[in-house]
Amino acid sequence: MVDKIFLQALEVECIIGIFDWERKTPQKILIDLEFPANIRRAAKRDCIEDTIDYKRIAKRILAYVAASRFQLIETLAEKLAALLLKEFKLTSLTLRISKPGAVRGSKNVGVEITRRRLSKKR
Repeated sequence: MVDKIFLQALEVECIIGIFDWERKTPQKILIDLEFPANIRRAAKRDCIEDTIDYKRIAKRILAYVAASRFQLIETLAEKLAALLLKEFKLTSLTLRISKPGAVRGSKNVGVEITRRRLSKKR
């Protein structure tokens, strides 16, 4: 059995897009993140030090994305996944970034990627 921690619909405004107006006006994007985490020890001891602090991860995501200025959500997804794998004790993650209202007639559009921490070769 694999336990998972997830964040759903984390909302942040940032500069994202290819059109001139998008390069000037922050837009809302939504971020979903899911990663495996063994929660048994944390549950047994009821101690934050025994788990991955998802509030810290959420704050880092918000700070990084709000300061970013990418044209494509694909680029943002790749850069953010690499940052999270590097800065936190995550072995893998699934990241979804969506841009509500980006396509007329569609409720939402976005990308979803799954990335793993690269193992260090000796």
